[in-house]
Amino acid sequence: MEAIIRWGVPTALAPVAWGANYYVTHRYLPAGAPLWGAALRALPAGLLLLAAARRLPRGAWWWRSAVLGALNTAAFFVLVYLASQWLPAGTAAMVMALSPLALMLCAWLLVGERPLPAQLAGGAVGVGGVVLMLAGDPGPEGGGGGTGGADGLPGLLASLGALLASSVGYVLAKRWAAPADGGGTPGVLASTAWQLTLGGLLLLPVAALAEGAPPALDGGALAAFGYTSLVATALAFLVWFTGLRRLPAATVGLIGLLNPVTGVLLGTALDGEPLGPARLGGMALVAVGVLLGRPRPDGASPRARADRTGVPPARRAAATAAQGCEPPPEA
Repeated sequence: MEAIIRWGVPTALAPVAWGANYYVTHRYLPAGAPLWGAALRALPAGLLLLAAARRLPRGAWWWRSAVLGALNTAAFFVLVYLASQWLPAGTAAMVMALSPLALMLCAWLLVGERPLPAQLAGGAVGVGGVVLMLAGDPGPEGGGGGTGGADGLPGLLASLGALLASSVGYVLAKRWAAPADGGGTPGVLASTAWQLTLGGLLLLPVAALAEGAPPALDGGALAAFGYTSLVATALAFLVWFTGLRRLPAATVGLIGLLNPVTGVLLGTALDGEPLGPARLGGMALVAVGVLLGRPRPDGASPRARADRTGVPPARRAAATAAQGCEPPPEA
């Protein structure tokens, strides 16, 4: 429980900020420019963190940062924007609610973090809670939880693509940050800055070619982009990747279920949406799912040590012996 308080509570700031960002984007940002929207979200955040880190990538971290920027920034931001345009909010949220289970599977395949039964149960309970929260949501113009007519299939594909890109990208970030990889692991601040900056730079020429000049922004849109870039991107990604280094990927994925919960609460507080028994029950199930997936006590098992680093103890010891030094502290 100490681990989830120490690292889980700060990590939870990310999905809360992302949940609020859906509302900000829908209300205040210009529609029809997903590439510019993603670029203007990523690049200022990346440059700000880069100025704070004052460190450029070296060696393998150039191509690693480019891969992470393409997955976690460029592809994810654009696909989420498109999904929010083409799908009712309820449908998009239910698809993205599968992220804990997708993150567990990717972590199992890529870093050997085999999910515990309690974590799988927590993922299932959490997804059920999100479905229950959205069950009574009529959606825009009474559209229910449908797929939005002609745009339904592209919207679902965009949402599933965002889910896959982010899950693979987050787990690769965890794998490459493992101290035993011998690759000169950077701190969270530097690695987050690199992938946001490179992801934003990848988006700029594509946005200019596909969408022309940047959209005109009034004062409200500029303020909204300030929140989106500084809070929902720079701060949120910094605490999210810190959590991925310190906690099992399964636990971080479950914490991400606070994203749709935040969206529901904001809809109630700002738009007067009813907070009925189904939504209250769904939020309770999400809380149960997060608690089921909480980290095991420190030192409880060899698997717990592997979970914290993404590297099994035997592999970590072999890498340490090969380097002839003590394992470096986790950044």
